[in-house]
Amino acid sequence: MQRTWVRELLGWMLAAAVALIVAASVASTPRSELLFRDGDSLVVAMFAQSVLAGTPLDWAMSSVLFLPESALFTGLDALLPVGINGLFAVSAVVNVLALYGAVRLVAGRRQEGRAPVAWSVIAIGAFGALAMTEMSPSRDALELASLQLTTTYYSATVVGAVLAIGIIRRMLDGARLVPMVFALAAIALVSTLSNPLFAAWTTVPLGLITAIGALRRASRGRMLVALSALLTGTIVGLLARIPFAGWITNTGAGYAQPDLWQDSIGYYGEIFGERLANPLGILALVLTVALLALAVWRTFRSDDDGARFIAVAAWVVPLLVVIGAIALGTHAARYLQPLAFAPILALVALPRALRIPGILRRQLAAVVGVALLVGGGISIPRLASAANAPDADAACVTDWVDASARTGAGQFWTVRLPKLHLDDPSQLVQVDHQLNGYAWLVNRADFDAGTVSFLVEDAQTVEWDLPIQAIPDDIIECGRYRILDFGETELPLGPQRS
Repeated sequence: MQRTWVRELLGWMLAAAVALIVAASVASTPRSELLFRDGDSLVVAMFAQSVLAGTPLDWAMSSVLFLPESALFTGLDALLPVGINGLFAVSAVVNVLALYGAVRLVAGRRQEGRAPVAWSVIAIGAFGALAMTEMSPSRDALELASLQLTTTYYSATVVGAVLAIGIIRRMLDGARLVPMVFALAAIALVSTLSNPLFAAWTTVPLGLITAIGALRRASRGRMLVALSALLTGTIVGLLARIPFAGWITNTGAGYAQPDLWQDSIGYYGEIFGERLANPLGILALVLTVALLALAVWRTFRSDDDGARFIAVAAWVVPLLVVIGAIALGTHAARYLQPLAFAPILALVALPRALRIPGILRRQLAAVVGVALLVGGGISIPRLASAANAPDADAACVTDWVDASARTGAGQFWTVRLPKLHLDDPSQLVQVDHQLNGYAWLVNRADFDAGTVSFLVEDAQTVEWDLPIQAIPDDIIECGRYRILDFGETELPLGPQRS
């Protein structure tokens, strides 16, 4: 028992080291744009600010509610004495650690001849290697593993999907059914409530796998129980979204455009080609293909129901998700994240201990462990440096707005970063180019201001079409930003739209 406890603790320590190395690496590349500055990526931090400040919560979300992500970030914000970017950095590490915990569940219980902790660390290391090949600042790049480090791009849904796979594996391995059923239903409920994409990533493909698996007499009962729990949790999760209807400004139904499936193939083919234009992209492809090949091989070589289920899930889930994304005519790389997290599960489908002498195995583990821990320690100041990198242009805007004690506005991609870093974020209202309130991933309480007296713009700003004739009294240059100060002139806000 003591050795098991020590082994599990070492696994978490090594996983933490991997998480630090990966987060520091990604944060030190142009991909850091998604961690610290991307307009979409800031919504969870903005929501946490509203909760902790006690402002009225009248949020306009997308089809995703970000409930687990917001709970985590709000807790970190309340507990840690660091700035917003520091919280983003900590959250990135925690997200990778959470994925390790889910992978460890998938790996199953320790048995004679198996090393689930070691293989779980190897699996999260493989995932981290994929993330470290990703350097593009674009949210539309086919760079999927690094999205797990963000607060917005479905990190909780990824963890929920892997947890669901792990729970079903434990059920097939003979775990007590009642607690497993409740756990699986709860994961499905919370994940679907927060993000209905869970149904496409998890419920549909795992439902198909378990339904086919139920044709085998030996595993029929537990497969059907797992299928029932998964479906029940998903359905209840969808129903639980009804009370949040006022916050959901887009149900997601509009994203499905089956008649555009040919355009979808072209889109995904284009970003796939862009990924392969980089040697690191080729390396990531080779690693992914190797993991998928391992999953297929283990599908036909495993005589254990739990191991076979994991092996099947590791290649069938990403295959079905890609087919489904194309069939629905989607155009978003982030929908294909199972291509990054599912294949690594092949490494823990049957986590056999290496067949090498015990003393050599321990020495090898010690060397790798020390190297990871040292790498993790070295990565802490590197990650802190990336999180604390100055942004003089944004600081110029926030300093001016804070000192003005007035309310201004800006368009979505322009205004969100300075808005997040203000002492009072409501001083910057999110609008469109006609000064209508743009109710998208923002607290609609901001629109109560009614009027604004300055505008913030940058290269992404669409040319203004103001509701009244007005000329700015002054223009303040802040590097990539400009502040158009209208002084005593009050510009009226138009009706809200999303």
